[in-house]
Amino acid sequence: MTAPSGPIYENRVFVDADVLDDYVAWIDDQTRRAREFPGVIDICLFSTADDEDGRHGRTCQFLLEDNESLENFIDGLATEIEADALQRFGDSISWHERILREDTSHELPAGEMPECLNCGAHMRGQYCGQCGQRARSRLISLWELVSEAFGDLLELDSRLWRTVVPLLVNPGLLTFDYLQGRRARYMPPFRMYLVLSLLFFLVAFFNPRETFGIFYDPQTLEEAEAEREREAEQHAEETLEELAAEGIIIGGEELPEDLQKDPENAFNVRFNDDGTTEAQCEVSEFNISGPEWLKRRLTPERLVHVCEQIKEDNGRKFFANLFDNIPIALIVLLPIMAFVLKALYPLSRRYYVEHLLFFVHFHAFFFLILIIQILIGRLNAVLPVPEVIGTLMIVAASFYVPVYLFVAMRRVYGQGRLMTSFKYVVLTTSYLAGFTLTMLGAVTMAAFAI
Repeated sequence: MTAPSGPIYENRVFVDADVLDDYVAWIDDQTRRAREFPGVIDICLFSTADDEDGRHGRTCQFLLEDNESLENFIDGLATEIEADALQRFGDSISWHERILREDTSHELPAGEMPECLNCGAHMRGQYCGQCGQRARSRLISLWELVSEAFGDLLELDSRLWRTVVPLLVNPGLLTFDYLQGRRARYMPPFRMYLVLSLLFFLVAFFNPRETFGIFYDPQTLEEAEAEREREAEQHAEETLEELAAEGIIIGGEELPEDLQKDPENAFNVRFNDDGTTEAQCEVSEFNISGPEWLKRRLTPERLVHVCEQIKEDNGRKFFANLFDNIPIALIVLLPIMAFVLKALYPLSRRYYVEHLLFFVHFHAFFFLILIIQILIGRLNAVLPVPEVIGTLMIVAASFYVPVYLFVAMRRVYGQGRLMTSFKYVVLTTSYLAGFTLTMLGAVTMAAFAI
């Protein structure tokens, strides 16, 4: 294949490592057979980059005399080769075909680029047969640079949209397809999870006034002070209501009798009736049971320090630490829930990592739903639409989450409604307990980091 003449029929294959040797022997037999086919001039076999799942890439190119030879080859031997490959190797390979023709509209001057600038392979035509890079040395245009940056967002057939749409509307489809070996069309699961989680935290906690404050009209001192007072009053009222509901003393009120019985084993925070922040952090001596490292950390002096730090800046640093810890807590929750699924489906013959994959997809969906709910709430606040419509959409999205989980369990694990319902109750109960524990861990880490 040293000089271009006719079209090239190419098949790219990604092969599992355990069948690679069998595939190499098989394709060698097929190429010897193809060399005798009328119209085939030459055949080239070479390795290509592995795919995202670690499967080995192999490419086979058949150079044909003309278009008629190409059509005869595709209708005959090429179809037989593909059918034999899929029958012999099944899901252990993924098969991709394309037709390459000489680019006469962008012909390179002779000797301008004999080798690929990316991988050094010998060039023929506009694209490298080894790595796929286009054979040109000129700088790309501004539009091409933008297209490369946002290609996955602008192209409706990109892997991003082919992943997000079924993730949202087809519960369990991504997990089912991935376990069946249909993976190349979708984004890798953990990459999708990280992208959606990052997008969620950007949408949820992005404040344009703080980030782009220079573009907003500055507030007067009176306006800023009034806004701070309103926020402080609202925060104080909410805190007082929560404390009153839990029976904690407020202002000059007396403690309930059951709280007065053992005053020396208490952690008391007293708030004034006027909503000011002159709270008193009082921690009496107490004994805590547990490992020694925990006793050294949960001392009265340290609890007082934490309380005073939260009081000093109205909890700003605490909440900043908490927001940093929430993504870690959710990642910790994933393997815990995978163990629960493993226990619920002991006869499914699925590996632990397959159960983990289920929850990676479910958490990615959950982040996507939260993003949609936040955007609906913000759009409802600025668009001339009745507020009740946005509220109903947010409520409907919330009810969709448990329905999604149930349908996904049925699709992936294939059990009936009754058995799935029982396991669904156990799973959701375990999930709420695990979520509560991980969030409490995040709160504790955030408090003791200030």
